[in-house]
Amino acid sequence: MSPQHNQSPRRRLPREERTRQLLEVAWQLIGNEGTDALTLGRLAEAAGVTKPVVYDHFGTRNGLLAALYQDYDERQTQLFDAAIEAAAANLQDKSRVIAASYVNCVLTQGREISDVVAALNGSPELAAVKKQYQHAFIEKCATILAPFCTPSGISAASLWAMLGAADSLSDAAVAGDISEAQARDELQAIILGMVERSQ
Repeated sequence: MSPQHNQSPRRRLPREERTRQLLEVAWQLIGNEGTDALTLGRLAEAAGVTKPVVYDHFGTRNGLLAALYQDYDERQTQLFDAAIEAAAANLQDKSRVIAASYVNCVLTQGREISDVVAALNGSPELAAVKKQYQHAFIEKCATILAPFCTPSGISAASLWAMLGAADSLSDAAVAGDISEAQARDELQAIILGMVERSQ
């Protein structure tokens, strides 16, 4: 179908559905052409809408990239929460699911999320969104692992170290430097060691 054929019905989409559509098209563009090709004008063209529609939703290119990061993190959080809920209530299973979920989510989005983060590095938009999700993830892990620790829990430094390791191992798996299983197993070992030190 031509862009003209698609424009009329798409203009009538509710704002939330339009945002979802634009984000999906943006992910496709990044996957096919890389982040350098992702501009608001290019997104408008690919989505079959006018430029003002895209500017209204994201404001700037950094706003679009921040929205993509937020979209990725929200999906990651949903998958993570479901996996944790389904895991057995023991340290081995909970640590395995934390590690596997984190690595799997990064690998699912592959190089695309790495490209988005690289394109946003140094921007206030990314700093704000990333910090929010980092804190939420750390608090979530502290709560999940609390039953296996002393009342004082795991130190903030240990939790930040775990998050740094999770990012590095996942990035190495995306790059093909290590396997998914190696990234997952090493991250689980780090989590178990962190809990052991807190006991």
